[in-house]
Amino acid sequence: MDCKLNITAGYRAGKSYMKDVFVSPPFRVVPVGQTMSDDAAYLMVMSSSPGILDGDHYDLMVQVEENAQLQLQSQSYQRLFTMVGGASQLMRVALADHSAFSYVPHPIVPHTDSTFKGITRVEMGEDCSLLMSEIITCGRKHHGEVFRFTHFQNLIEVRHRNRLILKDNVLLQPDLMQLGSLGQLEGYTHQGTLIYINTQKQPVEELIEHFYEMLDAEKDMQCGISRIQHDGFVVRCLGNGGEQIYNCFQRIQNFIWEEQHILAS
Repeated sequence: MDCKLNITAGYRAGKSYMKDVFVSPPFRVVPVGQTMSDDAAYLMVMSSSPGILDGDHYDLMVQVEENAQLQLQSQSYQRLFTMVGGASQLMRVALADHSAFSYVPHPIVPHTDSTFKGITRVEMGEDCSLLMSEIITCGRKHHGEVFRFTHFQNLIEVRHRNRLILKDNVLLQPDLMQLGSLGQLEGYTHQGTLIYINTQKQPVEELIEHFYEMLDAEKDMQCGISRIQHDGFVVRCLGNGGEQIYNCFQRIQNFIWEEQHILAS
């Protein structure tokens, strides 16, 4: 099934808001920022489907207009069900000048024999910020499904003024790769990636030190932070539970989101 989701966040009278939205089944978008004290837009993507099914193609488009700030949230864990042919997702994000976008979704759970390929393309303007993450589990761990899926891939490309500044490709093929071995997941069952980039020329060294100390205090989890050439960094985490990594990424998001609003005030 072809599933489409288009969201446009606008800015008017000092506040960000959901300017336009188009969805096809199974999507639904609802505002969730009623209790927030800032002027950003908070939207949650909901789905009537239990997960991504064989033959599904998700086409997602997010546009954040000039001066707008959008934090997108997910409803629950994303399940990839058993497949024959596979499923795919294309997500495009366009950030206008002086905008901000943050998206920390729940973990992905690939079931036995699932095949999935995702592509995310981001175009950034001037003086804006991007934060996105992804957490991949081994499958339904408590059902004995540990790395029983066939293929998982997610490619992320970030461009600034049409110039490629970051490319990240996660490819997991359990039948061809010993995922528990040295140089792979090394005994862990879950992995997470968080990307933060800003075109505001704001140094990130202090942020990296802060998050390194925060993540270093986590038990039963290994993390590393790599500074990228642009003003940004990539966080990699290995663990044995999706909720622990998700909570860490939420804390990173909340800290950066609060810092952005302090700088903007």
